[in-house]
Amino acid sequence: MFKKLALGVIALLLMVACVSKKATKKEGLSLLKISENGRFMEDESGDPFFWLGDTGWLLFSKMTREEADQYLTNRAELGFNVIQVMVLHTIGAKNVYGDSALIKNNVAFPLITEGNDFKDSVQYDFWDNVDYVVDLAAEKGLYMAMVPVWGNNVKDGYVSRDEAATYSKWLANRYKDRTNIIWLNGGDTFGSDSTATWNIIGNGLNDTDPNHLITFHPRGRCSSTDWFHNEKWMDFNMVQSGHRRYDQDDTERAYGQDNWRYMEDDYKMTPAKPTIDGEPSYEGIPQGLHDTNQPFWNDDDVRRYAYWSVFAGAFGYTYGHSAVMQFYSEKDKEPAYGAKLYWQQAVNEPGAKQMKYVKQLMLSRDFFSRVPDQSLLAENGEKYSYKVATKGNCYAMIYTYIGDEIAVNMDQFSSSKVKASWFNPRNGEIKEIKEVSNTGVARFDAPGETEEGNDWVLILDEV
Repeated sequence: MFKKLALGVIALLLMVACVSKKATKKEGLSLLKISENGRFMEDESGDPFFWLGDTGWLLFSKMTREEADQYLTNRAELGFNVIQVMVLHTIGAKNVYGDSALIKNNVAFPLITEGNDFKDSVQYDFWDNVDYVVDLAAEKGLYMAMVPVWGNNVKDGYVSRDEAATYSKWLANRYKDRTNIIWLNGGDTFGSDSTATWNIIGNGLNDTDPNHLITFHPRGRCSSTDWFHNEKWMDFNMVQSGHRRYDQDDTERAYGQDNWRYMEDDYKMTPAKPTIDGEPSYEGIPQGLHDTNQPFWNDDDVRRYAYWSVFAGAFGYTYGHSAVMQFYSEKDKEPAYGAKLYWQQAVNEPGAKQMKYVKQLMLSRDFFSRVPDQSLLAENGEKYSYKVATKGNCYAMIYTYIGDEIAVNMDQFSSSKVKASWFNPRNGEIKEIKEVSNTGVARFDAPGETEEGNDWVLILDEV
């Protein structure tokens, strides 16, 4: 009798341990905060927040309200929950209505018109229109990750330290009461360029608006950890793994397309802070960025970057499309980076539609217990053959980009049996395989041929 009772209690404890902490639907948007273990984001109720971002960099400057509504509606419907956007692309920034952001191109003097009727008629000024788009995003469940001023403006000397201090405090004060704001300091720049100014902006945002999270958007093939990990204003880290192939990466790291390496580096930093690839290669942009005669990155590539980085420890992922980030349209004389589609078509490219599946997968299991764990793999390859493994309470997942065989060390599991399934990153479908014992090395052959883009996730759930 006592033995049966004890076994029942153990079984119950195991069941409780395997219960997922899943996001629940709420009215309105919650402020975001860092999870207790320092690895993830959560909302005010403690529910997990998986960042699925899109780079809508020129949203405030190029889009009408109607176009902004169209874009934000599309992104919300496709499962995105964060839009990365520049507040000031240049110090001479104007919006599509011809409203200038600044007086005499000085960030310390925003051009503001008294009054505010942006909800009912044409906006009074540049900033009223920003308010309108931010609030519109909130209505659709989207957070706005906003870059105060793009990096080259600071690097080139157009923003003094005193001006940066004034502007950052003014900006933070304007948006501190909106719950859907995240701050991206920097903007495609090296933190070693104007380090003091970036710290001034970071501290100005943090001191005036301590309730919103802050990071630094760095130059390609860099991480915010290279300069600012220990700054008090830095809540989470961001990588820009960039747009180059293996053979095009001339940096000292020479990680090339292995964005998982940046995640590994950041994950080792202390104190623990969440990290994310905030700008990997965009769908529809040339490999290497500038030569339009090169091949273009496609949906296979953006999926690879997503699963590689998330399984290596990232708390989310930012997707991008070349035509969308610049909002290329028939109004433009020519596109940047050889964009082949107008943004209205590009928002529905395959990669954009497939991104929701990585978020759904991560939220389908216990979220806060998840860690990267390559010890699950009995064998591995390099470059496109490289597999990335992650595990949490009562489950593990392993990603293969080329759909080859996965060899798993089964002694990593506590249950005697493990249920194996294949998850298809292209459509989110799951195919159960079989139950296997947790002894020795088990081999799982992915469906289809071994080739680039035949990517799969092996899911292993304890029975």
